[in-house]
Amino acid sequence: ASSASRREPCRALVLSNSSYWRPFLGYLPLGPVFEEQPSSLIYPEGLTEGKVTLSCQARANPAAAYRWLVNGTAVPLNLDRYSLVAGTLVISSPDPIRDTGSYQCLAINRCGTIISRAANLKFGYLHDFPPDGRSPQTINEGQGTFLACQPPPHYPALSYRWFLNEFPNFIRKDDGRWFVSQVTGNLYLAKADPNDTANYFCFTTINMEVSTKSTFSKANQLTVVPDAPTIKVRFLADTYALAGHTTQLECFAYGNPVPKVRWRKVDGLMPSKAGPTVEGPTLTLPELSFDDEGIYECEAYNSEGRDTYQGRINVQAQPEWLQVMTDSEVEISSDLQWSCVAAGKPRPSVRWLRNGQPLSTQDRVEVNGVHLRIINLALEDSGMYQCVAENKHGTIYSTAELRVQVQAPDFRLNPVRKLIPAARGGQVMIDCRPRAAPKPSLFWSRGTELLTNSSRITVTPDGILWIYNISRADEGKYTCFAENYLGKANSTGHLSVRGTQPNNSAISNKQPHKENTGDLLIVRAQLSQAGSYVCTAQTVVDSAAASAKLVVRGPPGPPGGLLVKNVAETSVELRWSRGYDNHSPIGKYVIMGRSPLSSEWRKMRTGVSLTPERKYSCCASSNNKKHSNNTMITQMQQNDFIKKDASSWTEVRVPRVESSRYVHYNSSLAAYTPFEVKIKAYNRKGEGPFSQVAVVHSAEEEPTVGPSSINATALSAFEIQVSWEPVQQLSANGILRGYEIRYWRQHEREAAADRVRTAGLEPTARVSGLRPSTRYHVAVLAYNSAGTGPPSPRTAVTTRKPPPNRPPGSVSWKAHGSRVTVRWDQVTAMHNESAILGYKVRTGMMVQKDASSTLSCPHAHLLSGLALLIFAVVSGL
Repeated sequence: ASSASRREPCRALVLSNSSYWRPFLGYLPLGPVFEEQPSSLIYPEGLTEGKVTLSCQARANPAAAYRWLVNGTAVPLNLDRYSLVAGTLVISSPDPIRDTGSYQCLAINRCGTIISRAANLKFGYLHDFPPDGRSPQTINEGQGTFLACQPPPHYPALSYRWFLNEFPNFIRKDDGRWFVSQVTGNLYLAKADPNDTANYFCFTTINMEVSTKSTFSKANQLTVVPDAPTIKVRFLADTYALAGHTTQLECFAYGNPVPKVRWRKVDGLMPSKAGPTVEGPTLTLPELSFDDEGIYECEAYNSEGRDTYQGRINVQAQPEWLQVMTDSEVEISSDLQWSCVAAGKPRPSVRWLRNGQPLSTQDRVEVNGVHLRIINLALEDSGMYQCVAENKHGTIYSTAELRVQVQAPDFRLNPVRKLIPAARGGQVMIDCRPRAAPKPSLFWSRGTELLTNSSRITVTPDGILWIYNISRADEGKYTCFAENYLGKANSTGHLSVRGTQPNNSAISNKQPHKENTGDLLIVRAQLSQAGSYVCTAQTVVDSAAASAKLVVRGPPGPPGGLLVKNVAETSVELRWSRGYDNHSPIGKYVIMGRSPLSSEWRKMRTGVSLTPERKYSCCASSNNKKHSNNTMITQMQQNDFIKKDASSWTEVRVPRVESSRYVHYNSSLAAYTPFEVKIKAYNRKGEGPFSQVAVVHSAEEEPTVGPSSINATALSAFEIQVSWEPVQQLSANGILRGYEIRYWRQHEREAAADRVRTAGLEPTARVSGLRPSTRYHVAVLAYNSAGTGPPSPRTAVTTRKPPPNRPPGSVSWKAHGSRVTVRWDQVTAMHNESAILGYKVRTGMMVQKDASSTLSCPHAHLLSGLALLIFAVVSGL
């Protein structure tokens, strides 16, 4: 093959929407683009019989080939533990020591290579608590204390609960005396009562995508024997949180009486997203923004005194693209510059990749932070480029394809105009823009005369021909010639010169002659009519245009977002956002208000005394030199709701105009009661229309009935099948989501049971990852979004013995034409192994690279390119 065919670049063509081209689209080479990339995964440690799947799929033509990297090193796909399904990597029997790491997928075709984001494979585990006993604690009545959980080694984070004396007598936190930190697991008691004397157990649970595991500590003995608050649980002095995420600050105090905790922002207003009340041991700030940065204070108080603590929230952000590169087709020998700009806190660093490999400054390539510049482009510069922005909170990728074009001049897509009209005495521009790479040399001729610059003719460096003071003698054919080292081409157009003599017009005094001046008159201009206007004068041979910008000044727009803050007995604080000034500066704001006892609006001022316990309506007005405008704060929005199948609607009014939720309290409601709800807004002008009727339900409660007729059957040494009679939906107190299977070994407590949840309502499930020859207790619970219901009666099952761990030996064979007779020594099962039921012989064609190739399986044997695999079969396999 020629060098041109071997280096054929990947191309992008723009084709008309014609069925003629459709058969050829599948043959266009395209660089790989990821459609699916691997995601990070936490896999349970000890579950060695399972598989880990890391997905990877790319769109490309020709189809992409795939490779995988772990910690920057190629994954040995030739090992039996690894398999590649399309682009997806499957790891069998994952091992924490061998398989923990950062995985990346490479998609490759002849257009180039791209590399996926990193997916971290980690292994989760939860060890048992140490068997050593814990020291007892004694405190005085009315004092506060805490019990340390001291969780065992684990990964990832745990959830914590405590129970006292016996399982499952979990501590209820209804009265506010108890607090379980989900950061340390410690149990805090605000005020001790004599009834609090008991043994306390820390109950830890780890939740992973595949399974759930729990364990509990030895007893913490607390004895209560017959003060101003003291803050004992404090958030960090400097808390770093991500923008857009939710952060929580914890603050808890000892004291008698039980202290209350309230929060404030020291250097500004508390964010409204914190909720209407900022009291309690936990302050939750959802969807953090940079405006939420600052110093926060928690105050614990009771009748005996107060205690405060302050800390700062520093809001940071993951990288986010502000500017990315795009696919580019650039002619050979030209220059290319790409920029990738990312925002983030801390400021992200930017690095560059070409075909998945790091790119640095060298020869014709200049890498300068967010800028990449390549000069004097060559064919080998074609490929897939990525810029990577990263800080300690994350990494983002931007991908583009560079195609370096080489082409002889071609006028087919952009020829010189065939007919070029021009006015006598005027001027004309004739364009010449052939497709070519590298950039061609351009020159013009009229007939056989080569045109050069003169007083009436100008040929610009980019090939544009200008002719001034045109006369009839300039009519004729004009040809543009283009040439580069790959070839030549030309295109011709005809210049047609037309006269400009005026037409005769008859003028009469009875019919005045009016010349059309083309004026545009705008009467009573509106703000919406501001903008740029263009006037164009057009003849058959020429046109001219002029533009002007129209600015319309008007009254200011209304202030927005009028909010009421810090309501006191005789004063309120109002806040609003600035409205549009409409090109006339706002001079002042006017506050007006009225009470329900008066329909008249009157001007308010700062420092005015209001009547306590009276509702006011307020509006803010902005003034400039042109006019004034105001906005009204509508006090309420109206909600109507009705219990489904009831005869009448209940109407309530929501007291805040910015409200977006309403909670209806009724202690007599049954769980999951349906309601029909409709909402409308109103203000002083009247009421708006109702929304469409929506059906909502009261909260669900845990199911009240457990499954029955539990049956467990051993399928193998490592797997059992559990079946049960399902729970009726009427007993589910909501929508039944599935079932939870709890199983534990005979010598273990139920509190340490492992859990497996089904994702549907099938009354059967398999539990794997068990130990051979082991007796397990099994119970099944129904669950919905509120939690799990009561357990079923437990049942017991014993897993089968393990299969023999020795393969058949002394394998021999004898060939008879197309038949093969195979013989081997039988396997004798040990007393602790399952009985032999028979043998399986598997055959497969083996492709050897050379005569020295060997088989990796110790009990597989090669016969003339045919692989034989012999193993014993036992019950359950």
